[in-house]
Amino acid sequence: MARIRRQLTPFSLSFLDIMSCGFGAAVLLFLIIKHNIDSEMTSPESIDTPDFQSEISLLEEEIRVGQLNLVEVKNTIEEIKKKVIITEGLARNITEKIDTLNEQQNALLTANDKTKLDSLKADLVKLEQQKNNLEKKLEKTGEASRQFLGDGDRAYVSGLKMSGKHLLILVDSSASMLDETIVNILRRRNMSEDRKRQSTKWQHTIKIVEWLSAKFSLDSQFQIYHFNTRTNALVSNTKGQWLDVRDKTQLDSALKALNQLAPENGTNLGKAFIAANQLNPKPDNIYLITDGLPTQGLESSTKTTISGKDRVKIFNKAVDKIPARTPINVILTPIEGDPYAAIAFWRLSRATQGSFMSPSRDWP
Repeated sequence: MARIRRQLTPFSLSFLDIMSCGFGAAVLLFLIIKHNIDSEMTSPESIDTPDFQSEISLLEEEIRVGQLNLVEVKNTIEEIKKKVIITEGLARNITEKIDTLNEQQNALLTANDKTKLDSLKADLVKLEQQKNNLEKKLEKTGEASRQFLGDGDRAYVSGLKMSGKHLLILVDSSASMLDETIVNILRRRNMSEDRKRQSTKWQHTIKIVEWLSAKFSLDSQFQIYHFNTRTNALVSNTKGQWLDVRDKTQLDSALKALNQLAPENGTNLGKAFIAANQLNPKPDNIYLITDGLPTQGLESSTKTTISGKDRVKIFNKAVDKIPARTPINVILTPIEGDPYAAIAFWRLSRATQGSFMSPSRDWP
């Protein structure tokens, strides 16, 4: 059977050609556009890098500085190592020199020298032992009741006799004990009690009493009277009684009362000697601390002034009240305007077989 052939028209072919060409053109255009976009995205110039670049530069600078510091540290370590080596060498040299000197010293000490050295060491040990034994005996027997050191830890030779079982101290507490000159005495006696107590002369007197009390034997008894126009015991309610030196509280109380005392009024030495004579048993030694002859007698007087000769007469009457066979040890402090005092008290101490001294301002 004959096949019927389809006829193709020119319009159909042309339409297909046009469609194919259009599609191909569209595909080609798409490929070109995509390629350009990929190229722009992957290009180094298209990346924004300023921030990364500055950070990289900063890190590179830190690395450079760190490397420089590392070099300096290494150099410092090398210098320290060199100094350590030098120091170790010096130390070895010094050690060697010390060893050499020790060897030389040992070589100089012969056998005889070593024997002498050992002997001296043994003697030193013996002396130390004797010292300790004496200190123990001193504690047992009680050579002194208190410790008193002069300025600079000096030891004084006073000549005062500190013997006896019953020791009495008489302290002048009249206004004249405020100063060495009449003008200053008149000025100070109108001051406050505290200013009176702080006067140089009175403080010197207190130190003398403290020094004397430090010399009391522990197996003795004592009493401390102060006198001006009246005579009283420093320890309240103990007048006419002896106090035990071993009772430290009583001695401390007496010295404390003396420090609280302010000199005032005139001087009646006769009443002080009468009070001393009333003690039972009688004192073995009396220590009189004063600065001059008395200004008031046992008998009342209407005189407003008193001469040097009158004071000598009052003194002689007071001496008659001294306990029999009792040494009077006089410590005379300085004052102007009393020329008869020194000779009168010196004669008194000689007559009673006591001692007399006029101490310097820095004693004791």
